[in-house]
Amino acid sequence: MKIRVYNTLSKKKEDFIPRRNNEVSMYVCGPTTYNYIHLGNARPLVFFDTVRRYLEYCGYKVTYVQNFTDIDDKIINRAREENMDPLELAEKYIGEYYEDARRLNVRDADVSPRVTEHMDEIIEMIKVLVYKGHAYEVQGDVYFDVLSFKDYGKLSGRSLDEMKAGARVEVDEKKRHPLDFALWKAAKEGEPSWDSPWGKGRPGWHIECSAMSLKYLDMGFDIHGGGADLIFPHHENEIAQAEAYASEEPFVRYWLHNGFITVNEEKMSKSLGNFFLVRDILKKFPGDVVRFFLLSTHYRSPLDFDDEKLKANARALERIKACAASLEEVLVQEEKGTEDGEGEPKDTEYLAQFAEALKIAREKFEGAMNDDFNTALAIAALFDFCREANTFVRNVNSGATGPGKRDMELAGQGKRLLEELFEGVLGIPLEAAGAPQGKGSDVYFKLSSGLVELLLKVREEARKKKDWPTADFIRDELGRLGVEVKDTPKGPKWNFDFSKEGQH
Repeated sequence: MKIRVYNTLSKKKEDFIPRRNNEVSMYVCGPTTYNYIHLGNARPLVFFDTVRRYLEYCGYKVTYVQNFTDIDDKIINRAREENMDPLELAEKYIGEYYEDARRLNVRDADVSPRVTEHMDEIIEMIKVLVYKGHAYEVQGDVYFDVLSFKDYGKLSGRSLDEMKAGARVEVDEKKRHPLDFALWKAAKEGEPSWDSPWGKGRPGWHIECSAMSLKYLDMGFDIHGGGADLIFPHHENEIAQAEAYASEEPFVRYWLHNGFITVNEEKMSKSLGNFFLVRDILKKFPGDVVRFFLLSTHYRSPLDFDDEKLKANARALERIKACAASLEEVLVQEEKGTEDGEGEPKDTEYLAQFAEALKIAREKFEGAMNDDFNTALAIAALFDFCREANTFVRNVNSGATGPGKRDMELAGQGKRLLEELFEGVLGIPLEAAGAPQGKGSDVYFKLSSGLVELLLKVREEARKKKDWPTADFIRDELGRLGVEVKDTPKGPKWNFDFSKEGQH
């Protein structure tokens, strides 16, 4: 079955056919580095990381580029507030981005270009646009002439009048048309600047991504991703610049945009006061819960945020982790069966049922992901599988002599399926991800983990002495504090369960 994607440019689902048979080129707009990333930033980071993982699962070699905008009005203004050099401030928040991305299990891009490291490419692109009559210079500023590009508006599907009415157009008498946008901005006193044919200055926002994506991926690359808020003006302007510069099309074959994050069904925004930094959310919930939440809804749909939804996702995530753990518990038992089936229960119909469940789960998962990367349906397929797996494990454990050879084979296949699909493609670890970032940092996590391990050693000593009241007391008190303990043939296993009330 072919992968089909919804292309914002054509406004419909299309078969995904990369320009090269076994290779996929992707560019995703990264953050402007003047603050910690917010939940709206995190959604495309997690989603497009998942797209990359699935394409690799399908056998493609993926080149993944994600930029950092490390010079911008917002960076300059924030640097003034913090009495810092703008480039130092940007560097600080690039480091903070990597910390949050690591917590969300977002893999590093193959290339992470920064605007300040690509001034030569940006200036050269602007020079060509001026030479071809698509841009003009006024008093050190350079603007793109939207009327010179006949297809302007084809991504957003709006006319110039509609775009003008719906946009916050800066009044500037120097511009020929209100929608003309800055390619180069003349230097202002006290701001970082670079030499150019038009004098000292710095690039406008939109030209950066066009120049960097063309450098690393060339014209006609496969996927350009970002949030729906970037369709206009940012991505509209990227297309105009790139296709005018190259005198060819398409700049990008498939445009993918994720929906907004909402809070109580209102778009998350600073002005409404419902703006959430990932760093603050990670003080309450582990990164795997946040990632699971972000993938629980189809990427093009709005995703409504609140703590209760995250708690519900934490409980749901624990069910899948518990399923993986129960399959692992079968695998760590001593195999009793032999080649001729000795030691297995007489009724082996459950083996055929679970073998079929394995096949169906993979087919449903792939079918969901092939249909415009529907992570919500892919997760549902894995929940269905876990119900079958739990029944399988109960049947295995009901045998008088322990798991047989076929039991072990199927348990191994089940564990590998979850490792490949849930952990590998969706990027959600099956093992406990550790404590959230609250109460400090990794130091707090190491301390709390060590204390749990110490208490479990005390509990094991009590169990050896058949002091069941003490053993049960330790287990129950840890459970009340949000530490789930499971006894296995290889000793106790535990994880933090942050879905419990009072944990935050």
